[in-house]
Amino acid sequence: MKPSSGVRCLLPALLLCVALLACNRQQSPNVPAGNSHSSGVPVTGDSLIEGTIGEASTLIPLLATDASSHAVAAQIYNGLVKYDKNLTIVGDLAESFEVSKGGLIITFHLHRGVKWHDGTPLTSRDVLYTYQVTVDPKTPTAYAEDFKQVKSITTPDPYTIRVSYKSPFAPALASWGMNILPAHLLEGRDITKSPLSRNPVGTGPYRFKEWVPGQKIVLEANNDYFEGRPYIDRFIYRIIPDTSTMYMELKAGAIDLMNLTPVQFVRQTATQSFTNRFNKYRYPSSSYLYMGYNLRHPLFGDKRIRQAITAAINKDELVQGVLFGMGQKAHGPIVPGRWAYNPGVKDIAYDPVHAATLLAEAGWKEKNSDGILVKDGKPLKFTILTNQGNQQRLMTAQIIQQRLLQVGIDVKIRIVEWAAFLKEFVNKGNFEVVLLAWSISQDPDMYDVWHSSKNKPGELNFIGFNNPEVDQLLIEGRSTFDIEKRKRAYFRIQEILAEEQPYTFLYIPDSLPVVSARIRGVEPAPAGIGYNQIRWYVPKDEQVYVP
Repeated sequence: MKPSSGVRCLLPALLLCVALLACNRQQSPNVPAGNSHSSGVPVTGDSLIEGTIGEASTLIPLLATDASSHAVAAQIYNGLVKYDKNLTIVGDLAESFEVSKGGLIITFHLHRGVKWHDGTPLTSRDVLYTYQVTVDPKTPTAYAEDFKQVKSITTPDPYTIRVSYKSPFAPALASWGMNILPAHLLEGRDITKSPLSRNPVGTGPYRFKEWVPGQKIVLEANNDYFEGRPYIDRFIYRIIPDTSTMYMELKAGAIDLMNLTPVQFVRQTATQSFTNRFNKYRYPSSSYLYMGYNLRHPLFGDKRIRQAITAAINKDELVQGVLFGMGQKAHGPIVPGRWAYNPGVKDIAYDPVHAATLLAEAGWKEKNSDGILVKDGKPLKFTILTNQGNQQRLMTAQIIQQRLLQVGIDVKIRIVEWAAFLKEFVNKGNFEVVLLAWSISQDPDMYDVWHSSKNKPGELNFIGFNNPEVDQLLIEGRSTFDIEKRKRAYFRIQEILAEEQPYTFLYIPDSLPVVSARIRGVEPAPAGIGYNQIRWYVPKDEQVYVP
């Protein structure tokens, strides 16, 4: 999973938040809600400006745990494989690949003639280096675990990579969607101090041009891209840390692409003048919003407290009030429709009386003059921490705040700028309760988020969840190719999480991207709208940005 914003990628396991041009959508989106233009003949030129609320932290994707960074990196780098429009794994830098009968050996054959943005040829040495730096204990990455399953990796020639696994590893092929890094610029150096973090060199469809902190990141079309030069000359990420401001910029023509909020989608974009200028899309996302409890905090060590909080929250109210019905309730870490989703999970229903009973069992029986529960003279209170600029999350927190007040819990809300939110609070476990989202991959492997070994600073189990049965089931689920065995493991994990409530799983929002109508070639598919972005173009007579 991953934190927020994405495009053309196969995400490297798991990260934090919601992707705009998601690479791994589960269902086909609806047709555009705006105009439909004939495709015409593609031409080069113009720029595409995307609004994003979060600024990238680093453009070395191995070191990034946020979706803002990975969204930009997805334009600059490639993996060996990727998902196609129908969510089938296909070659990317690998022209072809073979998986042995037992699934323990994968052989990749690289495209010949692929060049790094500085003109150096891509070879198997780059893949070998990327693997080695990923598993190096000195590399502070959240993505090493998949590659620790590799028994050996060899490069028989400059265009062949052979990977052997010691035992069956279900996510093996998909894991090689990780971005390949340039060995000639990184080998023998400390990757954490590399200038590539701010000035990256990749093989992808766009080259890095400039990064103006707090304002924008500018990319330029790679004329030598092995899949063909993108038609649009420049891809610009404008950092606008507020969705209302971003929407005003969209209407003013200053950005071409953003993710609408439900209220914007339903109430503010239905006019003829808007639909003449923009195309809206709506389809189920591959992300879920949750409220995560810091299990190291004494208050949340008692699962009755966590269960009570969930029982006090009306998820239907959130889906209708925040999402305007454009989404569904979440019951666990796997979204409905996936083969590993357990429809029989008994989620905790909205029941304030049950919530009060659980709190009383945990010793919170008396209320003070303000109606807040007290125990040993201390009020029952905590702070929900979430990121700046996301109106949906703020509204969700405010509704939860009111519902919890009704059962005697005093909740404060704290909003923090995205980069600081991740670096100073989430990564360091410096919070009581965090309101966040996971963008989830097609494979149900959740090892990096839920295994007890992944709770160090900068890792993805930042709430400190530790359950020996879940640990064992996570290993079982990734250690077999037998779909029924995997399903049993993941079904049981969902049952345990529903009982333990380390998260209150809130809702699965629909994706609501909007794209300027002058941009042609956008073709909705099961993978969303971003899978073919290099084929988007603007007719000459509608181009507005000239170098």
